[in-house]
Amino acid sequence: MQNLNSTDKKQETAILVALIHQKQGVEKTQEYLDELAFLAATAGILTLKTFTQRLERPDIKTFVGKGKLEDIAAYQKHHDVNLVIFDDELNASQLRNLEQLLNCRILDRSMLILKIFMLRAKTAQAKIQVELANYQYILPRLTRLWSHHSRQKGGIGLRGGPGETELETDRRIVRDKISLLKEKLELIEKQAFTQRKSREALVRVALVGYTNVGKSTLMNLLSKSEVFAENKLFATVDATVRKVVLDQTPFLLTDTVGFIRKLPTTLIECFKSTLAEIVEADILLHVIDVSHESYEEHIEVVNKTLAEIGAANKTIILVFNKIDLYKNEEIVNNDDALTSTMEQLQATYIGKNPQEDRKAIFISALQKEGINDLRALLAKQVAKIHFTIYPNYH
Repeated sequence: MQNLNSTDKKQETAILVALIHQKQGVEKTQEYLDELAFLAATAGILTLKTFTQRLERPDIKTFVGKGKLEDIAAYQKHHDVNLVIFDDELNASQLRNLEQLLNCRILDRSMLILKIFMLRAKTAQAKIQVELANYQYILPRLTRLWSHHSRQKGGIGLRGGPGETELETDRRIVRDKISLLKEKLELIEKQAFTQRKSREALVRVALVGYTNVGKSTLMNLLSKSEVFAENKLFATVDATVRKVVLDQTPFLLTDTVGFIRKLPTTLIECFKSTLAEIVEADILLHVIDVSHESYEEHIEVVNKTLAEIGAANKTIILVFNKIDLYKNEEIVNNDDALTSTMEQLQATYIGKNPQEDRKAIFISALQKEGINDLRALLAKQVAKIHFTIYPNYH
């Protein structure tokens, strides 16, 4: 079974591969590759080269065409590259064929994200969630891992019954492991649910957003605590809860795992208990990196994920973060233009989301700009819910 938790001392190097097609043009493909390179860097992998090919759909056997695969193989061999990472999911057949033809490790985007989650998970719950997602992802792809054991293998204790191949044995072992992990996770989830129930007397606020938008930095500012934050994707995997008091009104603030495009469905499923902090929150602070050229698409990704977990109809405050970078790059020391642009953005997003309880505010968590305005808005929203939902709380 492929070990995604490899800790080789030698710097891992990678080739990245993506397709250009009708629904994903050249610019968008390059943007996805840049994000894939960032994911690789987060996992400690150095990107040496990227390859793209214009195909309407992936080649059924090798994802890319024969000629492009030869180019990749030539570069990989000449530069002694450790692995090749594909920006889309690969099926069992493609994985098997690519490993045989390129003679190196193959990852797809989902496997890379799983690798990062493995590195980032700290609590027992998160570790079990990631391990479960990993096994669920591996199970339908096991054929490639035992292609050299196509014949039946004898031996006492190696097989579960007469005629069972080693592949069938391995599938059974993985299924048993999945069942065991689910049982462990269910027990932890019951304990987590009890903890959340015990906090019901307080308003609950959850930070949500695309990965690496500054949620943990904002968490530190609002809660005056030290939550791990760095410029890497998925710096936060475990949900972190802190008690905060604004204008004499207490509430609980939760930092949650960031979302990303093409997030493996197995991860969403396995992290539902962690995401329950979002589902059960009264207010969501949707943090957005307004300096990113694709921030609008990031908003769509987050909104889609919120809808998938049943948390789309919450009181939502849109927090446009990193306005200092937007200011520096787009407007360059023109405060009037900045104010005008911010007003236009605010009008645009309030216009798109006309719900009375949805607000938009612009800040820089790093430079501490606009934080007082955010605190004031958040305190108002918290107080509003506090005295309507919990009138008897003292």
